[in-house]
Amino acid sequence: MLDIVKEKVKNNQRITPKEALALYDYNLLDIAPIANEIRLKKHGKKSFFNVNRHINPTNICKDTCKFCAYSATRKNPNPYTLTIDEIVAIAKDAANKGAKELHIVSAHNPNVGLNWYFDAFRAIKKELPNIHIKALTAAEVHFLSTEYNLSYDEVLDMMIESGVDSMPGGGAEIFDETIRDKICKGKVDSKNWLLIHQKWHERGRQSNATMLFGHIEKREHRIDHMNRLRELQDKTKGFNTFIPLVYQRENNYLKVEKFLTANEILKTFAIARIFLDNFEHIKAYWATTTINLALVAQEFGCDDLDGTIQKESIQSAAGAKSANGISQDELVGLIKNSGFIPVERDSLYNELKVW
Repeated sequence: MLDIVKEKVKNNQRITPKEALALYDYNLLDIAPIANEIRLKKHGKKSFFNVNRHINPTNICKDTCKFCAYSATRKNPNPYTLTIDEIVAIAKDAANKGAKELHIVSAHNPNVGLNWYFDAFRAIKKELPNIHIKALTAAEVHFLSTEYNLSYDEVLDMMIESGVDSMPGGGAEIFDETIRDKICKGKVDSKNWLLIHQKWHERGRQSNATMLFGHIEKREHRIDHMNRLRELQDKTKGFNTFIPLVYQRENNYLKVEKFLTANEILKTFAIARIFLDNFEHIKAYWATTTINLALVAQEFGCDDLDGTIQKESIQSAAGAKSANGISQDELVGLIKNSGFIPVERDSLYNELKVW
């Protein structure tokens, strides 16, 4: 099977889901060169990052996902909701520190009203017209749609009107309905997650795609997840990057005892790079992967690490060491020391500066 995959990649032919799943049975160092060759053809030794700020305006949530340590439950007894003025103040401070993107993702708060979301985006754009707002996951779009009796189209149009530039990839988790029912029942289902992104792409806008792995899913569920993304990307070409998110195990209710090995994480990254032939970028999101493993992952098919973040609340609530972000100088230095070329990008992967 490995020889078949090598030959297909050499001839720019697409591998099948069955062939992708079979790659898990091979040694990591046997499949790594295939993924790395694809990465080198696409991007050479460039490793991308952006200067961004994560803003998480509320942790009060209507849904109860078992893997979540961020929402205000008995695992996190400190509920909060920022005012619009507070959100704008954070945005301005981030911009003053060099941020070019605001990544704004919240819990599904039923108490704040619809305008709280969109007025915040408008207020940010009024103060910072050139900053890129990446906001509202498909799960949040679904929540707003059901909570306020709006169609997906109406919510997406409101996003554009209020200044949202692109969508993050959160809320995808794992598309397999059986697994999804166990870990995030009540959240947007897989069919509608994909539909929301399709509708966003049809508006000429771009988004990211994620996959949460390392919990109760199996390898075949990961391949199924990637395959559904690959099929939508064939239709719309609207995804910027694929982001395999490593499950964080602290302070939640899934009680996963056997954590992923670095070998399994890197193997998943490499297989993603080989399988997702229509995705330009594969991101090793350092907030869930750790910065050290994210840098190693640049040898295994990945070409992006996300960004400086400045502050992060969701992954760090579950144990990730990402609460205070990372400085640009440190990130550039780490990329250089790992043998790669640091490239600051914007949110849509236009190159801004090459070191």
